[in-house]
Amino acid sequence: MGGVEPNEEQAAQRDELKRQMLSQILDGEARERLSRIALVKPQKADTISDLLLQMARSGQVRQRVTEDQLIMLLDQVDQATSQESTGKITVTRKKTLNDDDDDWDL
Repeated sequence: MGGVEPNEEQAAQRDELKRQMLSQILDGEARERLSRIALVKPQKADTISDLLLQMARSGQVRQRVTEDQLIMLLDQVDQATSQESTGKITVTRKKTLNDDDDDWDL
């Protein structure tokens, strides 16, 4: 029972630190939009949050991210994920000379 609590406490501390860093990076409207996204699609919000934090650490974020900039980032992530998932499998049947449905009639 004691082994679970420290992990939960560490996770809570990481989440709080992440929220504080995001509040420094995002302006009010962008932070509000990200929280609304988190209600509907938590995994997508986590992906965007991680990306924003990574950008901030690497110096790509020089000023607070506005809602419009966040929307552009969301669009870029959507395009990247849609390109990854466009791999389709198409099944094409070979047609033979005697490919009639009448073969099954008795």
